[in-house]
Amino acid sequence: AGSQLREIFDKINNLLSGKSVQSGGRTVSVTQHPQGLDFVYYKLAEKFVNQGEEEVASHRDAAFPIAVVASGIWELHPRVGDLFLAHLHKKCPYSVPFYPALKEGTSMEDYQRMLGYQVKDSKIEEQDHFLKRMSGLIRLYAAIIQLRWPYGNKQGAHPHGLNYGWRWLAQMLNMEPLADVTATLLFDFLEVCGNALMKQYQVQFWKMMLLIREDYFPRIEAITSSGQMGSLMRFKQFLETCLQQKEIPLPKGALQSSFWRS
Repeated sequence: AGSQLREIFDKINNLLSGKSVQSGGRTVSVTQHPQGLDFVYYKLAEKFVNQGEEEVASHRDAAFPIAVVASGIWELHPRVGDLFLAHLHKKCPYSVPFYPALKEGTSMEDYQRMLGYQVKDSKIEEQDHFLKRMSGLIRLYAAIIQLRWPYGNKQGAHPHGLNYGWRWLAQMLNMEPLADVTATLLFDFLEVCGNALMKQYQVQFWKMMLLIREDYFPRIEAITSSGQMGSLMRFKQFLETCLQQKEIPLPKGALQSSFWRS
């Protein structure tokens, strides 16, 4: 509910503002230790990112309530935003976007970690689990860039707004696609913030969508094996529908004004 989200936001904001906050039956304040605030900034940013790969990966609609709090906190406490991006880029290099190359002398295990895979006891996580986590992280990022905390003062610009989404999309299309990963993440990104980008960039946006269909999609198709067709077909269907209807629907789970009255 909107009222619950306000409580959570206020508690985090109070903690970062140096006020005393109740947590786990204790009263805590960042002023209790000289590095208290730095530590809390770091852990909070890490927790936001963790929610992307855990919560949002399992429940796609969770991206919006988490993102609106993260965006509002980022606006009031810019340091959290810098650390959020650092944690996000480390967990999901595709959010930069960046595809790390295998350098001489790097072990296969370390390289898989650089690509964002979890490696435990020399076992690399399964592809579908990996893609699910990456989707959660990209969806959270795509939600943050379009959302503002509704109770802020709204004077300044969004600290990391839609222009960063436009840049991400352009950079993705300038890179050689990766099987499975590229189709999955482009679909996730456009499903979550395509509507907002469409409203902001209008004609330019539709030119970009045509470029994806005519030029970039065939390049993804060319490197996709028969066992990886699922994500590609989902993306193709999404592109075709949007271009036919000249519309990208509002994402499922987007926060309507009625939510804030709940």
